[in-house]
Amino acid sequence: MTQWRKKTVDEVYTPEEIDARLKDELPQWYFEDGWIRRKYKTSGWKATLMVVNTVGHLAEAAWHHPDLTVSYAFVTVKLMNHAAKGITHKDFELARQIEAVVMWRPQAVEGSALEGTPDDPRFKYLKYD
Repeated sequence: MTQWRKKTVDEVYTPEEIDARLKDELPQWYFEDGWIRRKYKTSGWKATLMVVNTVGHLAEAAWHHPDLTVSYAFVTVKLMNHAAKGITHKDFELARQIEAVVMWRPQAVEGSALEGTPDDPRFKYLKYD
């Protein structure tokens, strides 16, 4: 794991620090054109709306708002701290929360009431990595 100094909420990370943190913490995310980004592939429009609403709820609760690109079978999330004009600790925190909630799946634990969606393409809504 790469070491870096934790910065204040509004202190901007360098591109090298951003790439290192993404590699260590959020490997499905990437840095491009000043934003950290992640594309979530879905099974269709209904699933896309579920992802958009989840991201919207988390962003509003965090008072940090991403840019979204929404299409029939994907959602691209772009984060950058507009006030700081760069990537800050706030972006990484929200990205981790989005990743945790959107990619969450119940584990097959004996006796658990949460067994997850059936292993049938008709019921899959997200294309997990």
